[in-house]
Amino acid sequence: MTSGTLDSAYDLRGLKCPLPVLKTRRRLKSMRSGDELIVETSDPLAGIDIPHFCREEGHELLQSEKTSDGHRFCIRKG
Repeated sequence: MTSGTLDSAYDLRGLKCPLPVLKTRRRLKSMRSGDELIVETSDPLAGIDIPHFCREEGHELLQSEKTSDGHRFCIRKG
């Protein structure tokens, strides 16, 4: 992680599509450009939806990893 401020992990486990993307979008809107957000999800579709959301909205997906109960993403706000 670099110059941006790292926000706390955003736990979206238990939510189903499209809620992880919608809540991630809302959280990022309240952050400054360059800030970083960790998002944790359990929805299998989030592995596709979050990276697509980042590309479409101009955010940088710094890390994407599979966890025992879903996915963890590190996103830098564009």
